[in-house]
Amino acid sequence: MATIYDVGKRADVSVATVSSVINNTAYVSPKLRKRVEDAIRELDYSPNLLARGLARQKTLSLGVLVPDIANFFFPEVVRGVEDKAKEAGYTIILGNSDNRADKEEVYLKLFLSNRVDGIALVKAPGAMSPDLLRLLKKSSLPIVLLDRDYPDLATDSVLVDDVDGGYMATKHLLKLGHRRIGIISGVPGVSTTDGRLQGYEKALRESKIKIDDDLIATGDYGIDSGYEAGLGLLKKKCTGVFVTNHMMTIGFLKAMGEHGLTTPRDVSIVSYDDFVWNNVFTPRLSCVAQPKYQLGYKAAEVLLSRIQKKHKRRQSVVLENTLQVRDTSKALRK
Repeated sequence: MATIYDVGKRADVSVATVSSVINNTAYVSPKLRKRVEDAIRELDYSPNLLARGLARQKTLSLGVLVPDIANFFFPEVVRGVEDKAKEAGYTIILGNSDNRADKEEVYLKLFLSNRVDGIALVKAPGAMSPDLLRLLKKSSLPIVLLDRDYPDLATDSVLVDDVDGGYMATKHLLKLGHRRIGIISGVPGVSTTDGRLQGYEKALRESKIKIDDDLIATGDYGIDSGYEAGLGLLKKKCTGVFVTNHMMTIGFLKAMGEHGLTTPRDVSIVSYDDFVWNNVFTPRLSCVAQPKYQLGYKAAEVLLSRIQKKHKRRQSVVLENTLQVRDTSKALRK
């Protein structure tokens, strides 16, 4: 394997010049730069990122912690983080908390011990321990809250407007004439859950419709919970249902199928989040589409800005959703 010394010898320049070209730390004439770059290509030289990082007191790595990598939402978010990190010469270390605060703590401590340069965190449900909060504060490690807010951790955040997302989904069903609208909500206490539920209730209040607790079902963002919540809601004779994530929508559709019901003939559905198959499978699914890739990309951008000390004030970025109206929502028959 070629070394930096081999590159210097092939290009007939000093090791310092090779280092300046690789790290872009000093001016090198175009002629010398080309010789070094040609030598790097010819020798298939790969810089030692760890050594470069240690020289700068950095590891050139970011910790990324998500609640459930099996949830279709998160891979595209992580891809956004990874692409932005790669542009800046960073790699990512991915952890999966399984929506458990105890497992989240293990990963956060692991990231701290491995000295990642920053963390993109999708908060698991539940509070962080006081000891962990003190540890994170003492470390001064840059952290960006991704997708889910957590007020106890005063740091940068990149979120999506969940209140508006819940509002636009419910408002769409209301405009179609539905008045008995159920919701399958997520894990209580999580900012995404609370925001979407608030949006649902806001739309109903605007239409002078009383909030009916019997029409509010709770899941855990998993398929099975959508199925169980769906079985309960179907007994309430809803004409429209807002399901607050795609996994629970799958479960709800399973419950409908077992009862011989179809959408939109029997129940109109608006799901949360969009995927390519939503516009392919029949019936095509109406949904609130989140900017998943952009969410991850922007989070990495803010995190890297903080690492590079380009901003000092706390940043809070909120991205917007879009409503994709397709086949599973239709006007209520009079």
